[in-house]
This record gives sequence, structure tokens and C-alpha cells, in this order.
Amino acid sequence: MTKTITFAVMHFTIAFAVTYLITGSFVLGGLIAVVEPAVNTVGYFFHEKIWQKLGNTNPVGKKIECIN
Repeated sequence: MTKTITFAVMHFTIAFAVTYLITGSFVLGGLIAVVEPAVNTVGYFFHEKIWQKLGNTNPVGKKIECIN
């Protein structure tokens, strides 16, 4: 859990810093630092759902099975 928390802090810090450097606004920096990870989390959820549906098939759409 510590790794997850430190990654989140790093993510917020980078989002804030980049936005602040571009705009010079603390308000926009804070807003983007909160909104961007939230939107990214929702996007990741849908990405995983799609990946689960498409990840187990080959380009033709047939299931791939491992033979040992």
C-alpha cells in the first residue's frame, strides 16, 4: 500500500507542477492535479474491461490455447 500512496503523491505532484509551469496558476494546477488522475482511473477501468474481452483472442477471433 505504501508504494501505491507514494505513486499517487508523485502523480499529483507532477500534474500540479506541469500545469503550474505552463499556466502559472496555482488554482489550475490544483484542479488538474485532482481531475486528471480521477479521469485516468475511469479510463483505466474501461481499458481493463476491453482488454479482458479482446486479450484472450488472436486477430482472427479464435481462442488461443497453450499446449505443454
